[in-house]
Amino acid sequence: MRTLTLGTTGPRTSALGLGCMGMSALYGEADRTESIATIHAALEAGVTLLDTGDFYAMGHNELLIGEALRTAPAARREQALTSVKFGALRDPDGGWSGYDGRPAAVKNFAAYSLQRLGVDHIDIYRIARIDPDVPVEETVGAIAELVEKGHVRHIGLSEVGAETIRRAAATAPISDLQIEYSLISRGIEARILPTAAELGIGVTAYGVLSRGLISGHFTRDRKLAANDFRAMSPRFQGENLDRNLDLVDALRKIADEKGVSVAQTAIAWVLAQGPRHGAAVVPLVGARRRDRLAEALGALDVTLDAGDLAAIEAAVPADAAAGARYPQAQMAHLDSEH
Repeated sequence: MRTLTLGTTGPRTSALGLGCMGMSALYGEADRTESIATIHAALEAGVTLLDTGDFYAMGHNELLIGEALRTAPAARREQALTSVKFGALRDPDGGWSGYDGRPAAVKNFAAYSLQRLGVDHIDIYRIARIDPDVPVEETVGAIAELVEKGHVRHIGLSEVGAETIRRAAATAPISDLQIEYSLISRGIEARILPTAAELGIGVTAYGVLSRGLISGHFTRDRKLAANDFRAMSPRFQGENLDRNLDLVDALRKIADEKGVSVAQTAIAWVLAQGPRHGAAVVPLVGARRRDRLAEALGALDVTLDAGDLAAIEAAVPADAAAGARYPQAQMAHLDSEH
């Protein structure tokens, strides 16, 4: 599989990364055996970047990845890169209580993640959302200390705006920004993506299929489980869902003409944005099953020329999505200007 450098100071990673959150939380029930098999299949296919958060099902996701790494062939295990988000505070009922970016908390979170993952270092470490009560310089400085001690290799950011990126980069080298980016979530193009490109910071784009909304597999009559995040997501509600699936229908016509799937077209579009914007962009795919992973990997063989890109953006214009990315309470925690 093709590889690229994640920013000018980051590790070399595969052209796609695997976001493992859905294997543990937020999208209904998942099959543990199939999840581990999917991670193994990803590693075998040359995917090196495995993304998680210590708060995904309160550590379950890290333990799952740890098991997958322990049971993978040694050569594949050694090539794997772990990307970990920290800082989200949870309660026993599964509620959310804000974010903690204090230096002591950063080191505490890291200690637990290293143990659950069963590794001696984390490749990319980042706070999931900025703690409004702690300057980003203090949080990043604490990660930099972990880098100095060998517990972390590279410093990342998550869902932050251009000003915060600059402040963080002035404190310590930043390798990567993880942020939502897809055909229907393009707000980073105005300021955030140019800032990352200017500073040589790579971008791992999550939500490239908008939580399955633009995968081509989501139907208007689908019933979501109560523990599925999308049951509360504005883009999956009522008229918003109908309008958004109309966009998918328009995208499907283009995909059919190229003989590829809707999901492959959407992922290939994100892959094409790095060169267009002078940035290193690695899409994170949230496949929970091997068949969905295989479909996503097929995007690497899709070539979109200028005509294709123009047709896609005419079918799904910027700002065409109906509804916000998150419920209002969660939007309040974002610092991403989009």
